[in-house]
Amino acid sequence: MTPILLSLLIVVIACLTVMTGSRPLNQAVIDVFVRVTLVVGLYIFIGNSGVLSFGHIGFTCLGAYAAAWLTISPMMKKSALPGLPAWLLDTKLPYWESAVFAALFAGLAALILGKVLMRLSGIAASIATFAVLAMINTVYSNWENVTGATSSVVGIPIVRAIWPYVIAAVVAIFIAWAHAISRAGLALRAARDEPTAAAASGVDIPKERLVAFTISGAVTGLGGAMMAHSIGVVTPDTFYLGLTFITLSMLVVGGMSSLSGAVIGVVLLSALIQALRWFEAGVPIGSITLALPKGLQEIALGVIMIVILALRPAGLIGNREITFFNRNRHK
Repeated sequence: MTPILLSLLIVVIACLTVMTGSRPLNQAVIDVFVRVTLVVGLYIFIGNSGVLSFGHIGFTCLGAYAAAWLTISPMMKKSALPGLPAWLLDTKLPYWESAVFAALFAGLAALILGKVLMRLSGIAASIATFAVLAMINTVYSNWENVTGATSSVVGIPIVRAIWPYVIAAVVAIFIAWAHAISRAGLALRAARDEPTAAAASGVDIPKERLVAFTISGAVTGLGGAMMAHSIGVVTPDTFYLGLTFITLSMLVVGGMSSLSGAVIGVVLLSALIQALRWFEAGVPIGSITLALPKGLQEIALGVIMIVILALRPAGLIGNREITFFNRNRHK
């Protein structure tokens, strides 16, 4: 029941947002659903393997730019991105088709890079994933004819409706759940908890990590495509350290080993971030306006992470999942 209940939570939030009719709230909730897709993508690898990855936002960048290449009008691409292949310059797809191809492109990149990275473990693997993030950011920040370098790539069709983002988040949740209960997911979690015993039992740990790395790369690529269509513009720095820190914070706070924790962590921290944004912009209270200092979001996230890691190292949900009968089952 876990993926169904989490999906119902997403749908209920969307319905309540539509009922309010508020455009700013609609955009804020769209951002939440994009983050759900990204954080669930992180959970697929980090939660099941136990290896902390700093590089998955790089695949988000790949997915976002792939969506841009496939949906911007040919005339704009020929002017702003003349280095693209001729067939790509003349291609213009609907946003939902571009999202599928963006996910496949990011998944393929994760497969190729993971062939090398997944032979590493521990801190070496984490550092290597950060190197991937830095490499992708550097390439996309300097490949002017293809990515526009540090200039903003504009002209991406903006999708204001909330339901495509709901679908993306729900698809990500079910993909994560399907992998978690599959033979590959069970073997990977066994290797996470008891690597020596798992290897002795015949589990090919690098192979199982590669499977999870590829799937999670595809899901974060899907999140990148949806993010591009939610804001209509992409730059390499949008998909770098800031987004990496926020998404990892949400996963850690909710619970790295739990799909429920990944989703609930996003919802809770997104609500906190939005509240802090409102207070930073200034909230009128009677005859005065209460405004908090700029940058308080990052400070608050850092403090929350420290407190959670100190008091509940496994996160708010831990390694449990929500069920219909409100029973927590150990995974």
